[in-house]
Amino acid sequence: MKSGIHPEYGPVVFRDAGAGVAFLTRSTLRPTQTVEWEDGRTYPVHDVDISSASHPFWTGRARVLDSEGRVERFRRRYGQRGADQ
Repeated sequence: MKSGIHPEYGPVVFRDAGAGVAFLTRSTLRPTQTVEWEDGRTYPVHDVDISSASHPFWTGRARVLDSEGRVERFRRRYGQRGADQ
C-alpha cells in the first residue's frame, strides 16, 4: 500500500433520527458534528435519512404491489389489436 493516499479510517456514529436509533461503526467518512456515545467518548456523527430500523422492507411495513391483473389490464387497454389486423 502506498502511504499518504488512503483516507483516514476511524469510528463514526450513524444516527437515524426518524427511528431514534444510532450505531457506532468504523468508516472513512469524516462528519463535522460530534456526539457523546454511551461509553463516554466523543465521536463524529453522521445523520442518515433511512436505516434498517426505519426502512419498510426491514421493518415489515412494506407495501405489496399488485402483481396480479397486469396482463388483464394490458389486454383491456390494448385489446387484441395485433391479432385483428
